[in-house]
Amino acid sequence: MNTGKTIFKQIMDFLPLYEFRRCVKRYRGNRKVISFSCFDQFLCMAFAQITHRESLRDIEACLRFQKYKLYHMGIRGHVSKSTLADANENRDWRIYADFAQVLIHRARHLYAGEKLGLDLKNTVYALDSTTIDLCLSLFPWAHFRKNKGAIKLHTLLELKGNIPVFIKITDGKVHDVNVLDQLVPECGAYYIMDRGYLDFARLFVLHQYHAFFVTRAKSNFKFNRLYSHPVNKKMGLKCDQTIVLTGIYSSKSYPDKLRRIKFYDQETNAEFCFITNSFAVPAFTIAMLYKYRWQVELFFKWIKQHLQIKSFYGTSENAVKTQIWIAVTVYVLIAIVKKQLKLQISLYTFLQILSVNPFEKVDILQLVTENASIENEDQNYKQLNLFN
Repeated sequence: MNTGKTIFKQIMDFLPLYEFRRCVKRYRGNRKVISFSCFDQFLCMAFAQITHRESLRDIEACLRFQKYKLYHMGIRGHVSKSTLADANENRDWRIYADFAQVLIHRARHLYAGEKLGLDLKNTVYALDSTTIDLCLSLFPWAHFRKNKGAIKLHTLLELKGNIPVFIKITDGKVHDVNVLDQLVPECGAYYIMDRGYLDFARLFVLHQYHAFFVTRAKSNFKFNRLYSHPVNKKMGLKCDQTIVLTGIYSSKSYPDKLRRIKFYDQETNAEFCFITNSFAVPAFTIAMLYKYRWQVELFFKWIKQHLQIKSFYGTSENAVKTQIWIAVTVYVLIAIVKKQLKLQISLYTFLQILSVNPFEKVDILQLVTENASIENEDQNYKQLNLFN
């Protein structure tokens, strides 16, 4: 029972505090801190993410209005705009990056049994990036173009549970393909990427680690066909070929064989040409794997719409990275809570329920059940109106 605990406190109780203290100690986060600790900072920023606060003043006003509940929420320090701004400016963002990795590890374990929808037991990752535009005069460190600033959020998403297992924050000028150098390839895993990551030298490194990749071929890449394999054209497959590269540089960068698959998608009326180093799975599975790459695009869309990562509470690089990593931590934490409580609602619905009820003293399961029943009644009412 959670009698007397606010909804926000019940969510934060799922945090492994011992691991958080280890991360703080690793980077000496509480050094010379008198009252407003790193955990106070984290709770304030997590509250801002869950309730969609737009500024530091907004956070301060909202929490001070509920000042008699702050202690029971876990916030021990005095909340003020200047204190929170100083904390975001000076406390190492790696504290929250490391803590996010702790939660990611737990979430991956919880979602390991999720079904992907394909006859494939291997771990499948989607790799992509999204650009967040910034004002260059306010964020001079975020170089992108001559009169424009931006940062890139490079993300490796595990498709079972849509858990981000790797995130790299760079300025907007860094090309996507450079992130492949930061990855530690996992043997037997599939990496699904678009054409922006087509670098045969880097792809050959994945191949040497016995990892698999699926990406789209460029229209002008040169190759020789060694074998052609039979395909079911009723499923949209055009060809399934074993090839070797013949370009002057590409043949040296990737000297081994590759597989080329052409597929016609009736839904989009478009033809795609895939290349992969996986020869064991059916050609149609390869085509469907690339279709699942869209999950990483949906992830970017979700966090931009429902978390605060497009407008920032500070302008320094440390403040921006702190805010993004705490946003990622909140996303993963909500996914963990949803899974452990076995809630049969979407992540979006769960976050919306939390955002308007952070100070309510009711059990989460009871709150979600009541809201789910109201949602079902609304849906039934709309269906009745359709027939009236």
